[in-house]
Amino acid sequence: MTTGAVHSWDLATAVDGPGTRFVLFLGGCPLRCRYCHNPETWRMRDSSRRTVDEVIAEVAKYRRFIEVAGGGFTVSGGEPLLQPDFVEELLSEVKALGLHTALDTSGYLGAWATDELLADTDLVLLDVKSWDPETYHEVTGGEVEPTLTFARRLSAMGKPMWVRFVLVPGLTDAPDNVEGIASFTAGLSTVERVEVLPFHKLGAPKYAALGIPFPLADTPTPPVELVERVRGQFRAAGNVVF
Repeated sequence: MTTGAVHSWDLATAVDGPGTRFVLFLGGCPLRCRYCHNPETWRMRDSSRRTVDEVIAEVAKYRRFIEVAGGGFTVSGGEPLLQPDFVEELLSEVKALGLHTALDTSGYLGAWATDELLADTDLVLLDVKSWDPETYHEVTGGEVEPTLTFARRLSAMGKPMWVRFVLVPGLTDAPDNVEGIASFTAGLSTVERVEVLPFHKLGAPKYAALGIPFPLADTPTPPVELVERVRGQFRAAGNVVF
């Protein structure tokens, strides 16, 4: 029986896909984003092993409520594609319940997502963390090209995407960096919206509890003027912006 490292789950509205959703947070992530607000999900060994059947039984309790609320099921992380077999089976079973499905991913492990997994995914929430390769590496410790390749694949498949970009003053806000993402996403046929997410420090207490220094402790949240400038860049490129 397929098992996965499950950190937690929650019911959420309007932040992890359309409507009210059952959001499953998996453990384990290959990236170390400097603004990550869930450092407790980095390691799989800090999560609990759960079978697909156990998760589905929990989702089924809320099926009717989710349907009435126009929502669905979102698998998030950590990075869910670190556990592709578990996620593939899980999404298949959720689709059998008749629920809308969403995959929340950085795309860094997009090559691990089979066509079968994506066939049972109605929406991909794709985090495009930066365009400039050096900036992306500074933000995440990883490389940007796997995410871009995955985005192109999703577009070619006709798979709907909501792209997310975290705006961090002095880190991801360079006009050229923003322009690169804006032009790229505007050129993908299935990007339904771009969400510009202002950097925040709500996860800082988690770092303190884990005894880990918060890398952006001295970084300010972006002022309204900067947020509007960046949203304007995305709109000017032809994106629908939230």
